[in-house]
Amino acid sequence: MNFILSIWEYILIFILAAIPWVEIAVVIPLAIIRGANPLLVGIISFLGNLATVYLLIHYFEKYQQWRSKRKSKGRKRTKRAIEIWNKYGLPGLALTGPIITGAHLAVIIAISLGAKKQLTLQWTTFSLGIWTIFLTITSYYGVGLFKG
Repeated sequence: MNFILSIWEYILIFILAAIPWVEIAVVIPLAIIRGANPLLVGIISFLGNLATVYLLIHYFEKYQQWRSKRKSKGRKRTKRAIEIWNKYGLPGLALTGPIITGAHLAVIIAISLGAKKQLTLQWTTFSLGIWTIFLTITSYYGVGLFKG
């Protein structure tokens, strides 16, 4: 029974990491605090977040059509991401995106501003990998410090 429960916990980690604005920055620390295996949490969170980013890049035109039907208000995070884009380009936006805007919004902004899909995918994959490793390690050792 405990084995089945842990499978469901890891499925939930994958799903939560795939949801925009929840993503790896929230899921990894919470799952490790909960006591889940840090290595599995890192891998599953990375794959969950990356799966929806890949889908978003692949279906960007359809997303843009859907988005244009809704009224869009200028958001502070969007403005900040555009500032980063203007100053540092795609690498800067991809590397800061998972923490500042979320990976999904960073991808949308990058492609909207003219970044090529393949490059956006490569930089986002690299960035998510780096952030996953960083968040997993710091969460694991951070929880260890509090437990004594």
